[in-house]
Amino acid sequence: MTITNVIDLENIYGAHNYQPLPVVLVRGKGAYLWDDQGKRYLDMMSAYSAVSHGHCHPRLVKALARQAKQLAVCSRAFYNDQLGPFLAKACALTGYDQALPMNSGAEAVETALKAARKWAYQVKRVPQEYAEIIACKNNFHGRTLAAIGMSSEPQYRAGFGPFAPGFKLIPYGDAHALAAAITPNTAAFLVEPIQGEGGIIVPPPGYLAECARLCAKHNVLLICDEIQTGLGRTGKLLACEHDGIKPDAVLLGKALGGGLLPVSIFLARRDVMKVFTPGDHGSTFGGNALAAAVGLEALNVLIEEQLVERAATLGDYLLEKLRALTNPLIRDVRGRGLLVGIELDTSRINARMVCEHLMRAGLLSKETHHTVIRIAPPLVITERQIDHAVNILRRVLSQLRRARRAP
Repeated sequence: MTITNVIDLENIYGAHNYQPLPVVLVRGKGAYLWDDQGKRYLDMMSAYSAVSHGHCHPRLVKALARQAKQLAVCSRAFYNDQLGPFLAKACALTGYDQALPMNSGAEAVETALKAARKWAYQVKRVPQEYAEIIACKNNFHGRTLAAIGMSSEPQYRAGFGPFAPGFKLIPYGDAHALAAAITPNTAAFLVEPIQGEGGIIVPPPGYLAECARLCAKHNVLLICDEIQTGLGRTGKLLACEHDGIKPDAVLLGKALGGGLLPVSIFLARRDVMKVFTPGDHGSTFGGNALAAAVGLEALNVLIEEQLVERAATLGDYLLEKLRALTNPLIRDVRGRGLLVGIELDTSRINARMVCEHLMRAGLLSKETHHTVIRIAPPLVITERQIDHAVNILRRVLSQLRRARRAP
C-alpha cells in the first residue's frame, strides 16, 4: 500500500481531530523512526514523552510479550499478581503512600479532581458542592470535559460547553495570584511543573516552593501534573524536585507505559487516598496485569539504565548546542533536561512549516501553539545524535531564513 493510499484511508475513514505531518511511520528503534519508504528520522518528540525509554526497548518488549502470554486483563474485580509489585515500586520511588492506577493521563487527572473534591468535603469540611480547584492559564491537563473546563485555550473549549463549575484559573508562574485566589473552599491547586503543550514554559525559580508553602498554610492540596514532565524527562525523577518540594499528590503517565501501552497513576498521601471506597472510582482496564508488568519494567529500566541522569547531562548539552544557534528566526530557547522549546519569530516564519521542512530533512517534531518547536527526544539519545539533530535544525532554519529574504 502506498503512502498516498494509507493517508487517504485515514482521511476518509478517520475523524479529522488531528493534522499529522505527511509521513507514514512503520518502525522504530531507540531514537530513530522509519517510514514506509525506508527513510530514517530522528525522533525529537518521543510521542509527547510517552517514548522516553526509546522505541521498542528490548526489555520492555520482552516484558510485554512474556506477560501477554500469561494474563493480560482480568478486571479489578479480582487480584492479579502484577499490580501489587508495580504499585509498590511506584510508591517506593516517589515516596508516596498509595497509588491508584488508570490508563490515560486524562483519566489520572479526573482521578485527582475527584479525590481533591471528596477530600475537601470529608477532611477539610468544605460545604457540599462548594469545593474549588485552582489551575493555571495556558495549562494542558487533557481533553475530557473537566480538563477543557479548566483550559484557557479557546479552541479546546469552543462548542463543548456547558462546563462543570468549581474551577478557577490564575496566571502561571505567579505565586501572588495563587495566594489571592485561595479561599476557605479551595480544595486543591493543580499545576504542571513546566507547561508542555503551553509552549515549554518554565516558571521562575522557587515558584513551586512558594506554591507549596501557600498550600500548606491554607490546607490546600498541591497536585503536580507530571504526566509529561515526570519520570526523568527534566533531569529529575519528578520535575517538582527542582524546587525541592514534595506535593501532596502527583500524576504520572506517558513514559510509565514504556512507549508500548497507556499506563497512568495517581499517587498521594494515605489521608488523601482513603477518601476512595469500593465503587467510588475505577476503570475496566486500569491496573490490568499487562499494563502493570510493563509499568514495573519501565520503572526498573528508568533506574537501572540511569535514564534520569542521562536526561540531566544530555539536557544541558542539548540546551548549550541549541542556544548557540544564531538565527533571527529564533526568539528564545528554553527548557529543562530533555524537554526544550524553540520559540520562533512568527512574523517571519510559521512553526508548522518549519516542522514540515525538518521532516523532509530527517527530523520529526511538532509545533505547539503555532509558535514553538518541541525538542524532546527519547532519553536514550546520544550526544552524536543530538549533534546531528542540531545540525539539521541549523541547516533548515538557515535555508528558511534565506528563502524569506529572497525577492
